[in-house]
Amino acid sequence: MNAPVVEARRWWQQAQADLTVVHTLCTAGHNAAACFQSQQAAEKAVKAVLFAHGARVVLGPSVHELVRQCAAYDATFERVTEPAALLDQFYISTRYPNGLPFPAVPSETFTDAQASTAQDAAAQITAVVEAYLRTHTDVLP
Repeated sequence: MNAPVVEARRWWQQAQADLTVVHTLCTAGHNAAACFQSQQAAEKAVKAVLFAHGARVVLGPSVHELVRQCAAYDATFERVTEPAALLDQFYISTRYPNGLPFPAVPSETFTDAQASTAQDAAAQITAVVEAYLRTHTDVLP
């Protein structure tokens, strides 16, 4: 296992890369993929906080649950529980046809508005994470 700061930086860097991908996907109209990638960006960002506090393993994709865990370190995370819960709905349904009612297909189901909302939710969560990492850890300068 890497040192907590190093591991947290790795997760934070990937979250930032995922946010860049979200922008590209939204611009290209790949709404289902943009929704899923937004969930991924937020999940990785929040996991960075938990790794920064010495977690050796952080399991589970629920952004809402991960934000709840981060709120134990700082109540500011409670402000993003709603966007976190919104992103959780995109973990399965955006990727698998059986995550939607028949005959829906994820790539044809999600709208520009949903992709934009997911992108905004991920941005809100990552902003809270960034502020926390900058002020409470040595992860970000």
